[in-house]
Amino acid sequence: MKKTMLVMAVLAIVAVCHAQEPRTPGVLKEGKSGYFQNTIMKDIHAVDDSLEPAKKEKQFQADLTGMTFPDKINLYQQEWRLPPVSQGNTNTCWCFSATSFFESEVHRLTGQSVKLSEMYTVYWEYVERAKRFVQERGNSAFSEGSEANAVIRDFRKYGIVPKEVYSGQEPGRKFYTHEKMFGELRHYMDNVKNTNAWDEAQVVAIVKSILNHYMGVPPEKFEWKGETYSPKEFLSKVLKLDMDDYIDVLSYLQRPFWEKVEYKVPDNWWHSKDYYNVPLEDFMKVIRNAIRNHYTMVVGGDVSEAGFSRDYQVALIPSFDIPVAFIDDNARQFRFSNGTTTDDHGMHLVGYYEDKDGTDWYLIKDSGSGSRNNIESAPEFGYYFFRGDYIKLKIMDILVHKDAIKDLLVKFNK
Repeated sequence: MKKTMLVMAVLAIVAVCHAQEPRTPGVLKEGKSGYFQNTIMKDIHAVDDSLEPAKKEKQFQADLTGMTFPDKINLYQQEWRLPPVSQGNTNTCWCFSATSFFESEVHRLTGQSVKLSEMYTVYWEYVERAKRFVQERGNSAFSEGSEANAVIRDFRKYGIVPKEVYSGQEPGRKFYTHEKMFGELRHYMDNVKNTNAWDEAQVVAIVKSILNHYMGVPPEKFEWKGETYSPKEFLSKVLKLDMDDYIDVLSYLQRPFWEKVEYKVPDNWWHSKDYYNVPLEDFMKVIRNAIRNHYTMVVGGDVSEAGFSRDYQVALIPSFDIPVAFIDDNARQFRFSNGTTTDDHGMHLVGYYEDKDGTDWYLIKDSGSGSRNNIESAPEFGYYFFRGDYIKLKIMDILVHKDAIKDLLVKFNK
């Protein structure tokens, strides 16, 4: 009898949880051509017709037909940012999202509007990868992906420049494409490993020559509003950014909370142990409170879910996945451990909206092509709208100014 009553109680709880949210059906849909195929790749093919378009495959997705969402920018409380910029045919969301974030930080701290160069940082990130690849004798990841806090490391070491000083763009192209460049880099690094050619100075010199061919030579000095700066001087004297003021907040169970830990993902290729690990409840409070106090942030996590819709530009957890009330530290860790949550995209969170039911939605500025599938002239072009449950289950870390979480930092100091 007791067992029967317990089962009935559990079923009742599940029923209540599902009753609080609309049922979301699923559907197998063949991916349709969007902004990436119709605009980015079309432009790239006009210059180089050797690149093949991606093949279409059916995917299981939430069927959002007939549902309504707060998917208009004017509904949101927003912070200042420059317009969305496309990363083109590159896997550099980590840099585009963090660069956008630091542009907003420059404006918040100094009132200046400065478009910074994403590709300047990407250039030096490849150099740093090459160095570590040699030092680790090929046992270090060499790919296009990285983490938002790599930008902190690169800014510290190499500074930063305005985009007008260094675009990193090949002549004649509207969109970035690194397919050939990375293929050449990858081939060379494989050859270094296969032949045990571990001369770091020579490897770095050849990697730079490849980068210089495709991206151009980054400046050592440049003119800005009548003054001459090095990239590091520009960072400190003009932008007034202190890299010690920025921290990455993580939330997963596999390492102790209230400690600085390593984020165990391939894109953390240099094995940074500077992630402040906090329980999920505190993680969500950080996001909620930070944006309400005018701090934007970089968010990194999984965008491969059925509830992540490039057709509607929204992200939510569908009812067939997990009841919202059951999303907790264990649910996050379960998905991270079994590989269904991956670290595959970085974006810039720039606003919030609280609906009549008290549900938080977040305005997400994006450099990826999926946020550009709808009308190009619409204000929503280049943005997503994330419901709070998606953030809670699928966003693993954030990069934010330390003042936004100073109450939590006390616990780490202890």
